[in-house]
Amino acid sequence: MKEFKTVVLTKGIPGEPCPIAKTLDVIGTKWTFLIIRDLLIEKTMRFSELRKSMEGISPKTLSLRLRELEEHGILERKVFPEVPPRVEYTLTEKGKRLEGVFVELKRFGLYLQDKD
Repeated sequence: MKEFKTVVLTKGIPGEPCPIAKTLDVIGTKWTFLIIRDLLIEKTMRFSELRKSMEGISPKTLSLRLRELEEHGILERKVFPEVPPRVEYTLTEKGKRLEGVFVELKRFGLYLQDKD
């Protein structure tokens, strides 16, 4: 597993890809964030469970977001040879590394609530 090195927050260099922008490109949409959140909490979920947990998401959008996360190596899709087919989604090690980010986002959200 790749180890994290110490990183200091700096401004980007023109012409070079920004790591923060790249991360937001991958996980920055509302639905993608909620999918990752739910998988961090539940560990493994089926399509129908994910859909129920996110009121308002269309099946097409959920399928697209799951496919994108799989392509980026953030989650894995396991298909069971059953009738009807059973498909489960689980975060990869790369996806699990996002937990600290989500904890800090929650911490900041709680801070904002306390300030209101």
